Amino acid sequence: MSADDKPLNFLEQIIKKDLEAGVHPKVITRFPPEPNGYLHIGHAKSICLNFGLAETFGGECNLRFDDTNPEKEEMEYVEAIKEDVRWLGFQWAGDVRYASSYFDTLYQWAQHLVREGKAYVCDLTPEQARTYRGTLTEPGKNSPYRERSVEESLDLLDRMRVGEFDEGTKALRAKIDMAHGNMNMRDPILYRIRKQEHHQTGNKWSIYPMYDFAHGQEDAIENITHSICTLEFSDHRALYEWFIENLPVPSKPRQYEFGRLNLSYTVMSKRILKRLVDEKHVDGWDDPRMPTIAGYRRRGYSAASIRKFCNMIGVTKSDGVVDVAMLEHAIRDDLDKNAPRAMCVLNPLKVVLTNYDENKTEVVAAPGHPNREDLPARELPFGREVFIDADDFREEANKKYKRLVLGKRVRLRNAYVIEADEAIKDDAGNIIEVRARVIEGTIGNNPEDGVKPKGVIQWVAVHDHAEFSVRLYDRLFTVPAPTGGGKDIAESLNPESLTLLKNCKGEKGLLHAEQGQGFQFEREGYFCRDAKLDDLVFNRTIGLRDSWAKLDN
Repeated sequence: MSADDKPLNFLEQIIKKDLEAGVHPKVITRFPPEPNGYLHIGHAKSICLNFGLAETFGGECNLRFDDTNPEKEEMEYVEAIKEDVRWLGFQWAGDVRYASSYFDTLYQWAQHLVREGKAYVCDLTPEQARTYRGTLTEPGKNSPYRERSVEESLDLLDRMRVGEFDEGTKALRAKIDMAHGNMNMRDPILYRIRKQEHHQTGNKWSIYPMYDFAHGQEDAIENITHSICTLEFSDHRALYEWFIENLPVPSKPRQYEFGRLNLSYTVMSKRILKRLVDEKHVDGWDDPRMPTIAGYRRRGYSAASIRKFCNMIGVTKSDGVVDVAMLEHAIRDDLDKNAPRAMCVLNPLKVVLTNYDENKTEVVAAPGHPNREDLPARELPFGREVFIDADDFREEANKKYKRLVLGKRVRLRNAYVIEADEAIKDDAGNIIEVRARVIEGTIGNNPEDGVKPKGVIQWVAVHDHAEFSVRLYDRLFTVPAPTGGGKDIAESLNPESLTLLKNCKGEKGLLHAEQGQGFQFEREGYFCRDAKLDDLVFNRTIGLRDSWAKLDN
């Protein structure tokens, strides 16, 4: 089946039907993040869905910040979200939009509801309001302020707006039905007092609209045709529609819900992610262990691989948990096809080639990628002394060990076959050097004596190489459900999620790696130069193979 023949998901079917029936001349969607933290992989699914639907059907997608809670919002988050959307490969229609740009209109519409007898100012404390609201099995009861006159509610609302009352003393509530089976319809709060400076409007307002009141009206102002939310908003749809029907809005958008992304070994709660940052379990929102888009970008994930993953998991009407191995597969597949190759020695051990002229150096060629002719070949300096990884040498080993052993041969990748003769040790018995011999004429050829090497190992020249630090990142949590069973998040942290290696050696071309540039370090995994640090530091994006597979079974 080709990409063009792929079955439409349920949202695509709805939009296609609406366009064919002339319900809308053009599809307009929106991505409406709250600027109270960095975006995570769950938001990436929503970004790909909303912008992807607009692209598929020749429409537009707005980027709108639902900035109705200034207490938790910062411009840092606004800028980070804009960067994330652009990095994923999408461009919003027109200017960036803000809920706060519509505050004057929303306030006028709140006054409209009061004049229509459909909203009132309530003096119940938050605790009293919760009691009056009832339960899932018992109806609520009317507030004693529910029948306040229109004139009094309008007066109090205006005095709330200018800051005359303390927080928590008054709220504007819709007058719907305190016995309604849907708790969201039991006289919900429209405005609450918040004496907080706003990052867009400053100190103009002392009251701010609730998300439920603002969201649908923002959609209507922007002529959104399909307002796509995650499933937790399905119970809020009735309220969304009530506001649309009872306000003089310029258009009537409809809300649709899809299953949110839940990923094993991953936390999707901004509150918990912020706690990890605040308690310094990680080094910020863009720590490469974090499931934030910024963290993935810094770790070396590609935008294409994240988009592919979001496409792989599809769009459904129910929630479920996706195995994080699917995301990791998408990353490996993309990097395997696109990452240039390089050699790196994480734990260097010097090898002296005793029969190689100490005054001689040469250059050997290596492909930039085994299947990509467009990636330039590498030139690797070679001399009498090379570094290999200490794990690639043993004095004695069984037949399963396919690396360098005393009296045995191994090939230095893209270079000579060598044979180990002697291990030099320090006073404590640690191997500090290996003496070996080059088998002449073996660049590109097997030895003429017919004794073939046991394996191939990576190396770099001692006289001409790059030196840098490497950060070996692994999963941040040790269990598939980090908060499952009532566990505190700190209990699930992986103590080995970061290992720092210093004085690693790599081929000299890595000295010129750009920040954020990724490579496959042959036989080690996928790495990228850290995009934030000026020093030469490489982050492990992911290993060549899934080291967790056996643990999960």
